Amino acid sequence: MRNFRVLVVGGYGFFGSRLVQRLAREPALSVLVAGRDPVRAEALVNTLQPQAQAQLQALALDVHSDALPQALQQWRPDVLVHTSGPFQGQGYDVAEACIRHGVHYIDLADGRAFVTGITALDARARAAGVLVTSGASSVPALSSAVVDRLAEGMARLHAIDIGISPGNRTERGLSTVQGILSYCGQPILHVDGSRETGWARSYRQRYAAPVGTRLLSPCEVPDIGLLPSRYPGAPRIRFGAGLELAWLHRGMNLMAMATRIGLVRNWAPYASWLNRAADLFKHLGSDAGAMHVQVHGLDRQGQPLDRRWELLALDGDGPYVPTLAAVALVKRLRNGGLPAGAMPCLGLLSLDECMAGAAGLAIHTRRHDTTP
Repeated sequence: MRNFRVLVVGGYGFFGSRLVQRLAREPALSVLVAGRDPVRAEALVNTLQPQAQAQLQALALDVHSDALPQALQQWRPDVLVHTSGPFQGQGYDVAEACIRHGVHYIDLADGRAFVTGITALDARARAAGVLVTSGASSVPALSSAVVDRLAEGMARLHAIDIGISPGNRTERGLSTVQGILSYCGQPILHVDGSRETGWARSYRQRYAAPVGTRLLSPCEVPDIGLLPSRYPGAPRIRFGAGLELAWLHRGMNLMAMATRIGLVRNWAPYASWLNRAADLFKHLGSDAGAMHVQVHGLDRQGQPLDRRWELLALDGDGPYVPTLAAVALVKRLRNGGLPAGAMPCLGLLSLDECMAGAAGLAIHTRRHDTTP
């Protein structure tokens, strides 16, 4: 019986290379490291292969070209994992090609419209007998798995608070910067009809040492639209992201203000320049980042209850966190344990399955329950 074959698009990129590193630890997998630059793909394979449990192979492929259908037919992957962001502004051509060729599809998107819109492919995915899921990343896959765990035994949820703050010395990918800038100063619409502006205000969030207190600001993520209807009580969702250096974070606040008053329409086209400018200060701060998920509601006796989950990523291992859900999904598909259809990545994985992919990394979690 042949190995379960995984085609990783953008496999030598920022998140793709980390995903391939995690998949290389898994036996009974064949991982195709795909991208437009075969030299970089081959270099990653040569680096990982001596210690890999999986079979690794480099593949030259421009996923948005006419070569994709031919590659799917030639290499016959069981699943394609799309890591080449930013997904804001992309279409579903890759997912549609996978459906036509009977290939499961996973992506690491965190753009709200892209992730929620994947359901348009549901009927075709069901007919083809394949899973098409979007958002197998920190949000909404991991964040919703955490909320599912925290909500166990609770009668109602009133509020869900989620935040992410990477260390300043942790590597950052250009596509991530482009995605963040795309909603800087842009309106964020909540399901209750209220609005706020991306990165327009800041609030303080305390994390365990060595991360400490960080500034966070509102950001547009799929959770804002997806989570309220998932839990009893239609909880209000707050999501914030932050930069470790307070003065850089305040700079984002000023950029949001510039967009609100019409000085800059969209900051995303300036991502490359802004990323290079930020790299000038990369020697400052730390390589420690954090993520938190907190729920507030009522227990089954009607008493108020707060539950909080916190993740600390040390030694620069934070960029592995967005890959954990994709690793878990590949393992589940290999074992035949997921339904057909097109859907955001909610309810497909448990928190334990997500965190299993962090084995050997400097990633630690803890939980705290309190009665207000």
